[in-house]
Amino acid sequence: MLRDWLVAFTLTQLLEMPVYFKASKSWRIGFFASAMTHPLVWFVFPLLPIDYWPMVACAEVFAVVAEAIWLRVNKVPNPFWWSLGANAFSFTTGLIIRETTGLV
Repeated sequence: MLRDWLVAFTLTQLLEMPVYFKASKSWRIGFFASAMTHPLVWFVFPLLPIDYWPMVACAEVFAVVAEAIWLRVNKVPNPFWWSLGANAFSFTTGLIIRETTGLV
């Protein structure tokens, strides 16, 4: 399970950090946006007593909002849209990889 998380976390960082770098001109801001939310999305949200897809929706909304707050605190313009874009990109790419390779 930890190996699966590490693969998913690495993939998330590879996909989201360039988006956040474009928004903020800072690799630190980009890295910590996902680093703050990914462990909670991966390890905590699955413990919720709800079905899989509603849980995924809750986790993704949490990630977008939390990362947007992080971006706003760091004075990144249009934080919600950058967060939504980064998370939509990594989520969609993750689904495609999962469906085509079985990875993550």
